[in-house]
Amino acid sequence: MTVSAFSAACQAIVPIDGVTRERAEALHASLAKPVGALGRLETLGCRLAAIAGTDRPPNPAPAAVVLAAADHGVAVAGVTPWPQEVTALMVRAIVAGGAASAVLARAVEAEVVVVDLGVVGSLHGVTGVLDRRVGAAGTANLADGPACTAEQVQSCLNAGAELAADLVGRGLRCLLLGEMGIGNTTSAAAIIAALTKLPARAVTGRGTGVDDKGLAHKIAIVDRAVARLPSDATVDAVLTEVGGFEIAFLAGVAIGGAAAGVPVVLDGVVTLAAALAASRFAPHAVDYWIAAHLPVEPGGPVVIDLLGLEPVLDLGLRLGEGTGALLALPIMRSAAAVLREMVTLQDAAANLSQDRS
Repeated sequence: MTVSAFSAACQAIVPIDGVTRERAEALHASLAKPVGALGRLETLGCRLAAIAGTDRPPNPAPAAVVLAAADHGVAVAGVTPWPQEVTALMVRAIVAGGAASAVLARAVEAEVVVVDLGVVGSLHGVTGVLDRRVGAAGTANLADGPACTAEQVQSCLNAGAELAADLVGRGLRCLLLGEMGIGNTTSAAAIIAALTKLPARAVTGRGTGVDDKGLAHKIAIVDRAVARLPSDATVDAVLTEVGGFEIAFLAGVAIGGAAAGVPVVLDGVVTLAAALAASRFAPHAVDYWIAAHLPVEPGGPVVIDLLGLEPVLDLGLRLGEGTGALLALPIMRSAAAVLREMVTLQDAAANLSQDRS
């Protein structure tokens, strides 16, 4: 039987080397600075060292932000004030270079890889968009029944793992995850609620800006959708019932990046929901993931805590599009550079002695 790209990637993930992390921590303690003086930059550097397998981690470059786009049928249920046509509009703005993610990608010198998994509006003929559609313009309405078919979920997982392998194969050394899709925070909240057994109200936020009445309506929809799942539902069943095409795809990218041994940077609540699902397929993949920031959406901090991650930034971000991941990238590069280039106190003392002689 042929093993799928996603299954192969799950099997290929190697737990990171704790010895390397310890060597990086010891190196930090010997550098020409007080121990711990660089705060969380030190722990981030040690994480990058463990991922790379060396106490002097390489620059996580070149990097690419993978922006997965798809629409959600639940948007018609009144969970967002924005029409689905906005997804295609924003994808066009991203590839044209005018969206926030495109601007930030230029600023940090990251490649932008836009993938259409099922956008309602037409992207036919738009250059710079990879077509990975799974036979539907957006998911079905999760308020009424399953959002996806099992086959669609598997296709998205495989496509994500394949793209990650392709990107690393052509030289990318850091993958940033981002998304675009009207209605996707509802799907993300439902996935998080289903996998954590937390009530919808604990993980559902305002998304693109619903008012109090809209939030209550959104919570009720998430509650009803999750209630259709049995208590022992598998992660495949959860993704089929309440998932999104771009979320399953990003779960595949997160697994594929881990299998390839590169850092994978998680953005907001939607990519975190994808990561939570991915962690149930391959728990050791978490070793390779970095939480870019602390999302405003309540489900985001829940997932970060469950995965044992530490956000790089806390800027009140809620845009998505990989913007938080892009902003975290320069800090990651700095964290690696400190371990790679800074002198030790012993070296500094030796240099001073030579100067005096």
